[in-house]
Amino acid sequence: LALTARCRPLCKSLPDLLEAALLTLQVAVLAIILGISIGLCLALIRLNMRGPLRWIASTWVELARNTPALFQLFFFGFGLGAFGLHLSPYMIVLAGLTFNCAGYLAENFRGGFQAVPDTQIRASRSLGMTAWQAYTRIVIPQVFRIVYHPITNQMVWAVLMSSLGMLVGFRQPSGEPPFFSSRPFRILQYFHVTTDHTYGPAPGRSCRAGAGRRCRARRHRLCHAGTLFASRQNTALR
Repeated sequence: LALTARCRPLCKSLPDLLEAALLTLQVAVLAIILGISIGLCLALIRLNMRGPLRWIASTWVELARNTPALFQLFFFGFGLGAFGLHLSPYMIVLAGLTFNCAGYLAENFRGGFQAVPDTQIRASRSLGMTAWQAYTRIVIPQVFRIVYHPITNQMVWAVLMSSLGMLVGFRQPSGEPPFFSSRPFRILQYFHVTTDHTYGPAPGRSCRAGAGRRCRARRHRLCHAGTLFASRQNTALR
């Protein structure tokens, strides 16, 4: 009964914690999709154009890569608010993540485009393809294959960066546990459940729910090693 009473506040807040985790994944996925689209455009502009558009693209990339992520969130949250443009916490985090991801991915895409030989573009144009067809059917698929790993790395970074959204009022797993634990004062339990739902099951839970036989064998080996080490220590002391 006492255990049930202690876990009741935690169980009541589980839907809200799960909603915050899903909201975090949603904004991270949207940010990476928009970042890929904008980053691809920025890379093409920096490679093939000159003048104001190239300056704008270069400025975007340099600001995104050389300023802290928290500064970028504060700019969209409080900097734009100083000029009368007030965004919701969701839009602040989405804009900040998109701006950051687009800047980093633009450099990745630029390296991918430079890794594709120019002879492929000339060969496709000699076959009668337009520039759009040459890039969309030949060049860009190879670029995505080259920069696949940096894109997955940026996706992980987007999920981690979303935790800064708690500073602008965004509901996400890192900000919800302190709010819900302010009454029952069970901070560790809330953070354990949050990390369990967001980043996967904890080792203890996976041990109970998954391969219990392997976990029990591992615990047995660890206990045996600890007992053997203690007996050797006692022998040495004697």
